[in-house]
Amino acid sequence: MKNISPDVFIENLYTETMLLLGSENEIKSNLSTAEKELLDIVLMYSQQAKGVLTVILTSVVYKILHPEQDVRNHQSSIPKGYSGRSFDAQCITPFMKAKKFPAMAESGWLTRSLEQKVPYDKNYSGAINPPELKQSFLNILDRVENTADTTAYLSYLLQGLILQRNKHSIELAKPTSLPISTILNLLEKHFTYRYQAEGASRLPVLAIYAAYQALMPELKRFEGKSLLAIESHTSSDIRSGRIGDIELADEKQRPFEAVEVKHGIAITLQIVQDAYEKFNKTPVDRYYILSTAKSSQNESIAIDAEILRIKNAHGCQLIVNGIMETLKYYLRLLSSPYEFIENYVNLLEEDKALKYEHKEKWNKLIGDM
Repeated sequence: MKNISPDVFIENLYTETMLLLGSENEIKSNLSTAEKELLDIVLMYSQQAKGVLTVILTSVVYKILHPEQDVRNHQSSIPKGYSGRSFDAQCITPFMKAKKFPAMAESGWLTRSLEQKVPYDKNYSGAINPPELKQSFLNILDRVENTADTTAYLSYLLQGLILQRNKHSIELAKPTSLPISTILNLLEKHFTYRYQAEGASRLPVLAIYAAYQALMPELKRFEGKSLLAIESHTSSDIRSGRIGDIELADEKQRPFEAVEVKHGIAITLQIVQDAYEKFNKTPVDRYYILSTAKSSQNESIAIDAEILRIKNAHGCQLIVNGIMETLKYYLRLLSSPYEFIENYVNLLEEDKALKYEHKEKWNKLIGDM
């Protein structure tokens, strides 16, 4: 693999790893239990032993790109060695910092216990602590040099680091005094950015929910009504008994208003008909189907006819619209758009379907204003 640059290689593998993980919260791997246990120890100590993590990642990446090199010979001064420190400083540590993984200031080789000018073999005398970490470190490098599937090792470590990163809270920006046009621009960019992690379809749901949180105390229509707690991203409407992604109940806890949100999916006649199947046995007064994508023009006449049929048969006012158009209307009704921003950011922080990437992007958008 010498024809590919280290930077491109590790970025490509990172992208593949993000796609492999998807919305899962556990590592996917066919490695043996013994191999997983060794790598898990490295991940467990990744914050307090960043040098060990960095040296292992450097060694594994270099071995994949240069299979003929014995990566245990980690310094040029060691016979048949290579400069692990240089490769780390140029490629691995910058990558670790960019992805917000545990990283050294410059290189893992600046750790005294790892800089000795002898091979990382089972006789290595460096004072790596705790002892179980040292054993794992040397055992992993021995396997890398002999029998290991190095790409599988690298994928396992990256998955573990991504999962650890996703668990860490990130303080999100809550800008004040933004005009509605700026808020809408921020939201559209936040919704439509091409994320590597799954969960982006949750963002417009949270935005509409945040708008309802702000609107309900201000509008007479919602007096005596309650906004039901937002369902988890993985709950199906059928299983939960809900008729939409967002639901309001009347004084008797009956469905009063509901919203179905589609992300990147044009609203079709079939979607309208499916929505009616969900609510036709309830007394819901108003039902919205909102999408970040434009409605299907080919079916617009049929959709309008179906909406009229539903109105006549049931009495519910079914409204098909765009997410951004709806948010623009809702924000104009608010006495202060800041309350919407505060609600949206709070939901971003709390929602378990979202990953670090979605939250980091919000802060970046605010920082780029």
